[in-house]
Amino acid sequence: MAWYLVEIRYVQEKLADVRPRHREWLSQHAAEGRVAVGGPLGDGSGGLVLWQAEDEAALEELLGKDPYQLEGVVAERSIREYKPVLGAWVPQA
Repeated sequence: MAWYLVEIRYVQEKLADVRPRHREWLSQHAAEGRVAVGGPLGDGSGGLVLWQAEDEAALEELLGKDPYQLEGVVAERSIREYKPVLGAWVPQA
């Protein structure tokens, strides 16, 4: 399993209508341990989610089912592998 930082930029006109469905979908993945943290940027232009997935292809498949993706809220998306080294959420070796 690997960690990925996913950043999206919103299509503002569609955001408010789709946000409840997106948050419900994301909450399900958080409850199943795939999402460590997620939320909007302070300026409201987009959001970040820290995901755990088998690989980037598996993550892409999951993200394709996000209501934001399905309903046209995602204007841009970037996925970068992330390697947590220290912090309260990182298991000690």
